[in-house]
Amino acid sequence: MPWKATDAMKERLKFVLEWEKRWNEAEGGPVNLAELCRMFGISRPTGYAWIERFRAADFDIKAVAERSRRPKTSPTAIPPELEDLIVDARKLKPKWGPRKLHRMLVDANPGKPIPSASVMSKVLNRRGMTVPRRRRRHTRPAAGVPSPFSGCDSANAVWCMDFKGWFLTGDGVRCYPFTLIDAFSRYLLRCEALVEPDGTHVKKILDSAFQEFGLPLALRSDGGPPFASTGPARLTDLSVWVLQLDTRVEIIAPGKPQQNGRLERFHRTLKAETLPAAEDCRAQQRVFDVWRREYNHERPHEALGQRRPASVYERSPRQYPRPLIKLQFEPFSEVARVDKNGSVRWRQKNVFVSSALRHEYVQFEFRDDGRWDVSWGAIPLGHLDEDRPDRGLIVPRRKRGEAKVSGMSLGRV
Repeated sequence: MPWKATDAMKERLKFVLEWEKRWNEAEGGPVNLAELCRMFGISRPTGYAWIERFRAADFDIKAVAERSRRPKTSPTAIPPELEDLIVDARKLKPKWGPRKLHRMLVDANPGKPIPSASVMSKVLNRRGMTVPRRRRRHTRPAAGVPSPFSGCDSANAVWCMDFKGWFLTGDGVRCYPFTLIDAFSRYLLRCEALVEPDGTHVKKILDSAFQEFGLPLALRSDGGPPFASTGPARLTDLSVWVLQLDTRVEIIAPGKPQQNGRLERFHRTLKAETLPAAEDCRAQQRVFDVWRREYNHERPHEALGQRRPASVYERSPRQYPRPLIKLQFEPFSEVARVDKNGSVRWRQKNVFVSSALRHEYVQFEFRDDGRWDVSWGAIPLGHLDEDRPDRGLIVPRRKRGEAKVSGMSLGRV
């Protein structure tokens, strides 16, 4: 036998109708209300209140319906015109949250009282203008593990660069967005739509950024091309040029995208704000340029205390163009020039060093164990075995599982 379905309103009707029945049987005399309340599982004050409302309405059953608990007056409620202002701001910036919208309204309405971000969030929820997100579990870093961004305490200390994942534009061509941001201020220096993600195009973009903003102290990227290679010291044509500008090159460890986490998080925002894709790469670049200005000058950043990146960033004092570094070699060491094929002449043999070091000078330092260490400036490339010259340049294996960012510079410590 199925359970009987009921609700609170049906039970109230049964209660007042049962009371009316007993009251009629008593011909208006007293009714044992305590027993009746126990039968329906309610308190006597509640039973008296329902009966009074029922009699005051001339035994109309609608009188015992649930009443609104909303207060008659709400002194702290925001006026409707201010609520409409919040909704209009959300329609203007549909991707912005209440904190960013609060900062925008405060700046646009000086002297006018603006509700807090939490109140604005309730307004947007009430008006159906938010989408609930899955809560993410935040984990604290392990004790003793240094933060990869501990040295980013000022603008131009570290610039982060990377390619966002490619996508197809309207004409079916792959577009590779190249992004370059300042790690401290989150200022978007460049956002370029490229068709070929090679070092030649990246070098032109960096050259343009250096001329506009000066040189950073370090450039951080992942270990993929054209930023790094599998050769000695992971050098590429691009990294050699950056090192010669007296700028440190930092490469994150494999499988550790959190070491470049600020740029990775930025890529999520970039994807959300610039979709869908334009009809071609030129049109996509126009979209990037418009959004870049909004991101730097209009969009508040939560990590900056809701300040704009443009208000935090300042140009680097390191001027560009500048002469390339001239290496100083250790005394009593041998020096050789790398030919156009990336090889040097050693012990009457051609030894391949690196194609990225074409026409550069490398030095050989002899060790007591019969080993010759080969380096370019302060960057070790490998070693040569005096007894086995046929083995060529022996490159040390990279350690796996390293959690820190590896960096290199030409200056000797």
